[in-house]
Formats: sequence, C-alpha cells, structure tokens
Amino acid sequence: MSNLFVVSAPAGCGKDTILAGVLQKTDSAGYAVSATTRTPREGEINGVHYHFLTVEDFKSRISNGEVLEYTEYCGNFYGTLKSSVDALLNSGKDAILKIEVEGAMNIKKQFPEAKLIFILPPSWEILENRLRGRGTESEEKIRERIAQARTELKFAENYDYLVVNDKLETAVGDILSIFRAESLRKERRTELLGAFK
Repeated sequence: MSNLFVVSAPAGCGKDTILAGVLQKTDSAGYAVSATTRTPREGEINGVHYHFLTVEDFKSRISNGEVLEYTEYCGNFYGTLKSSVDALLNSGKDAILKIEVEGAMNIKKQFPEAKLIFILPPSWEILENRLRGRGTESEEKIRERIAQARTELKFAENYDYLVVNDKLETAVGDILSIFRAESLRKERRTELLGAFK
C-alpha cells in the first residue's frame, strides 16, 4: 500500500533541494509534479520541475475535474494534477506532493491518510538571506514572500511532521526517516501477523 506525503515550506526554505536529495536516496517514492501558470525560472524543465500551463489550460483542467487542489499565490496559479498522483500510487510508489499550505489542507480533507511534512527555516534572518541570495526577484517581491511566509507558518501546527532545514543532509535524512517509519506502521503490515496466528 502506497503512502501519500505532502511537503510544504515557505519560499526560500529549500524544499526543492531537499526533495531532490530525498529522491536521489530512495526509489520507493516519486515526486508528483505540480502544475503552475508562472514563468519557468532558468534551468527549470517542463514536466520535471512543474507542468507549466497557460491560465486558460489550467482553468480548463479545473473545470474537467483534473486538478485535486489549486491556489493562487503571488499572482500565479499552482495546483496538483490528479493524473500525476494516480500514476505514482498505481505504480506502487509513495507519492510526494510539494504544495503550499492551503492546498495541503485541501489534500488532507480528500485523503485523510496523507502525512503532512512542513519544512521550517532555521531563523527569519536566514530565510531572508536565502531569498535575497537567489537574485531572481525584486525587493518588493521578496517582502511579499516574507509576508506570505509568516502566514504559511501559522499552518505548521496542522502538519504531522516538522523538519528544520539547517543542514541539507540532516533535513534529507529526517524526511527519509519519516518515509521509513510510515512504511513500518502496523496498519500497513498486517500480513506479517498472519504467520503468527
């Protein structure tokens, strides 16, 4: 039985880097690529980092019931395509969704068994430095992202697990430990008890 994991974090907390590290170290899970209407950043590949869609295409997929959850964030739409999740779960792999907090709450309503993981920055100062260090956004956009981060952090108490991204290797290990622990839950291994009856 496959698990559904939802990973959220404010911008600048390193969720993409952490998840890349996680997927390099396990073949039992896969990343359900989100869809967005934002412009690709340098080096981002359609279908790998995101499914980059036009606003019209995104809205059409919503109307057709092909989007499990979506939100508008900083002027762009982000969402989870049902096909991305189904493909992973049907293959027997755990599905990892990288989505923002409102989307995570919506997924939890639809899939109560989903496990939610929130990645925290070590401090506000480090988060601000990381956002500025990207060099991809204006000061106004950075302030907008910091304000958004403060809002998102209020949702962290609704998550099952909290991981601090202080050291990349530790954060990756923490998430792999969560995956391992969830795979060992009694509910997922009841067949083992049959041999002892």
